[in-house]
Amino acid sequence: MSTRIAFLKGHGTENDFVIVPDPENALDLTPAAVAALCDRRAGIGADGVLHVVRSAAHPEAREMAAEAEWFMDYRNADGSIAEMCGNGVRVFARYLQHAGHVAEGDLVIATRGGVKTVHIAKEGDVTVGMGRARLPEGDVTVSVGERSWPARNVNMGNPHAVAFVDDLAHAGDLYSPPPFSPASAYPDGVNVEFVVDRGPRHVAMRVHERGSGETRSCGTGACAVAVATARRDGADPAVTGTPATYTVDVPGGRLVITERPDGEIEMTGPAVIVAEGEIDGEWLESALR
Repeated sequence: MSTRIAFLKGHGTENDFVIVPDPENALDLTPAAVAALCDRRAGIGADGVLHVVRSAAHPEAREMAAEAEWFMDYRNADGSIAEMCGNGVRVFARYLQHAGHVAEGDLVIATRGGVKTVHIAKEGDVTVGMGRARLPEGDVTVSVGERSWPARNVNMGNPHAVAFVDDLAHAGDLYSPPPFSPASAYPDGVNVEFVVDRGPRHVAMRVHERGSGETRSCGTGACAVAVATARRDGADPAVTGTPATYTVDVPGGRLVITERPDGEIEMTGPAVIVAEGEIDGEWLESALR
């Protein structure tokens, strides 16, 4: 491991990330190394790591290299691998712009959830094409303490359980994953969103992200919430023929989600680079002992 490793810190609606540029995929970012970097007391602190790699240099992304030059090798705070991170894609795009790899306008980014289209606006917000939601059949229930709620199963390239509640405090502390049933609905765990209404086409949410605990925001979760709310409201764009746009408040800010009649979903929100520096390689090696 090199003595010094470049990094940046960024966030999208306060869902924060350590960004590790590694175009040629030369670093061995083990789960333990990722967890050490994300530790908020003994490391840099983050909800996850954005490992920035050229698609051609990563075995999981080579097939996408002709379409997307850059691959977002995303890791959760516990070191586990995730399929997608909506806020992460926006921050990843902002990093590419910050580093001079791309300019304002349209670009594409490879992820484990497929190639995502991105637009960096002149006024600063970033819009990500999040693809289509899948709505697996079957009843799902989530619980916190003595309370239980029916939840909508929504897959945004990663799994979500969306529960509508009377008060966001009913979600509890969200330190631990809320229990769900049946277990077969989410064999690899699930992101759980608790949702309240704020007004017409306007909701607020809290989320337990699989592998990270409660986070200040979750982009794929906000998309899942918008889709579930539209179905609850009878505003399925495939049925009405009209796009459905929802404002989704998260603890760290606000996202705007639009689902089109063809099923494609767009998410718009801020993305900020707040710092850059170097990780001390000796510290990281000692943290892994």
